[in-house]
Amino acid sequence: MEALVQIFWRDLCARYPQWREAAAPFAAAVRLLADCAAHGGKILLCGNGGSAADAEHIAGELMKSFLLPRPLPESFRQRARALFPQQAGDLERLQGGIAAVSLVSGASLPTAFANDVDGRLGFAQQVYALARPGDIVWGISTSGNSYNVNQALRVARLLSCRTLGLTGRDGGDMAALLDVELRAPAGLTPQIQELHLPMYHALCACLEAVVFGGQARGNPPAGPTDAA
Repeated sequence: MEALVQIFWRDLCARYPQWREAAAPFAAAVRLLADCAAHGGKILLCGNGGSAADAEHIAGELMKSFLLPRPLPESFRQRARALFPQQAGDLERLQGGIAAVSLVSGASLPTAFANDVDGRLGFAQQVYALARPGDIVWGISTSGNSYNVNQALRVARLLSCRTLGLTGRDGGDMAALLDVELRAPAGLTPQIQELHLPMYHALCACLEAVVFGGQARGNPPAGPTDAA
């Protein structure tokens, strides 16, 4: 895994040298995510505004093929042929996934909770209901001071989950709530968001290579991408 981390890290820094001081947290984030995936855990993502879009984006990269093929286990394919022979061809087109849930999706739950309890606790309520020890809550906040995101991270700590964050500026209140912080070296929200995207793409690509058997080589693997 360490060889893969170095490959993706070097590629990221070649394109975005602003991240060159984040080698240690990048490697720690990959190890954190890989351990979660290896133990059947899930990754819960949250953020506001542009960071909400990033949470959706990350979940999309993790739940389906990103840069590498993700073949299904033969045991699943055989079971599909045995139980649903007429539909097995379609079912075998599924791809391996890394369990990730964007907490920013939907309307009924967040609006109901905002109306009945407190909208600032919407992410925290979802973490409380969904998270189990060993899962990761991944918060995204350019300031590090998004109250609803930080409350979700606090609940994660109470439930013995691990915490990962993308921040900017000085890290804000979020910095003290994180096992691993990836702090973009910028001060303006648009600039921070511009640096968050290549960082989480590199993390997703490296994690995919670790989980689905990518081989260490001179450049990150090229392959299918999403349609976004």
